[in-house]
Amino acid sequence: MGKKVLFIDRDGTIIKETVDEQIDAFEKMIFYPKAFTYLGKIAKELDYELVMITNQDGLGTDIFPEETFWPVHNFILKSFENEGVVFEEVFIDRTFPKDNANTRKPGTGLLTAYFSEEYDLANSFVIGDRLTDVELAKNLGAKGIFINDETHLGTGEITVKREELDAYIALESNDWEKIYEFLKLENRIAEISRKTNETDIQIKLNLDGTGKSDIQTGLAFFDHMLDQLARHGQMDLTIKVDGDLEVDEHHTIEDTAIALGEVFSKALGNKLGIERYGFCLPMDDCLAQVALDFGGRNWLVWDADFNREKVGDMPTEMFHHFFKSFTDGAKANLNIKAEGTNEHHKIEAIFKAFAKSIKMAVKRDAEKMVLPSTKGML
Repeated sequence: MGKKVLFIDRDGTIIKETVDEQIDAFEKMIFYPKAFTYLGKIAKELDYELVMITNQDGLGTDIFPEETFWPVHNFILKSFENEGVVFEEVFIDRTFPKDNANTRKPGTGLLTAYFSEEYDLANSFVIGDRLTDVELAKNLGAKGIFINDETHLGTGEITVKREELDAYIALESNDWEKIYEFLKLENRIAEISRKTNETDIQIKLNLDGTGKSDIQTGLAFFDHMLDQLARHGQMDLTIKVDGDLEVDEHHTIEDTAIALGEVFSKALGNKLGIERYGFCLPMDDCLAQVALDFGGRNWLVWDADFNREKVGDMPTEMFHHFFKSFTDGAKANLNIKAEGTNEHHKIEAIFKAFAKSIKMAVKRDAEKMVLPSTKGML
């Protein structure tokens, strides 16, 4: 793999933007809060090449003489250098918006050297406070970290519709601490396909998502339960299943659980920094308790009885089988207990508690990226 790059804007990103959008005097310069601390940690701890790219309208003309620019600019670079933040390259475009120069963001004219196998642009980021920075990320084949202070600067310079850029915003935050945590932790995303003579399954999981789901198993109640995992576990989950429902529900539920467990194991990766353990919750007449351990060994303890043959279109005998199959795929321990009188409430409470357990167990601390085990492996 090539080198990952952070293409970092200057004004509005590592120093505060001014009303006249021109930093030409020391008294106008204010460093962006937390930029020193967390850019320093990024430079020290993470494997990114740092590159500055900034538009400086009319630099070198009468409206922006060079002698007012360089002293401040060099002071900024030196100040960051003193904190261990060294920009490998600094690119400055001097044109005006009306010039439509391909060297001006969102154009990539200054960055052609990065379109090579030496660099991993797909896993690189553009960090900036303007939508032109996000569009630059799009044009580079990278992602954007949008420092949104609601200034709306540069909005008139983007060349695509505003909503088209949403897909390229990996993080929207004006807090450098959150930017550091995002870059250090990275989203844990995994996909898996599992095809047998009985089922054809595709699953995509983002453990660090926001609760979005798109689930189609052919079993409406099963879809509803899996949606609880995404919503209450705050993970993004896409599941597509084509199963032999003309036979019965067994293979669809079992194989989905196995594949779901496997995609969790894949997304967790080396498990550094995770809490590892995870919740009990009430739901009307029911109390569900789910204890979880992503410890690398599969085991299920099940204490829940159902008096109905089915809830919705899902056989109640398959609830135990679902969780057993999940533990096999995820190599996790599960201890599940539920009591109550309403069968629908009982199983929904179990799935919600399961989701909350997952959310707790996969949570990470960017400052404590160690393996939660005395064995040295999970």
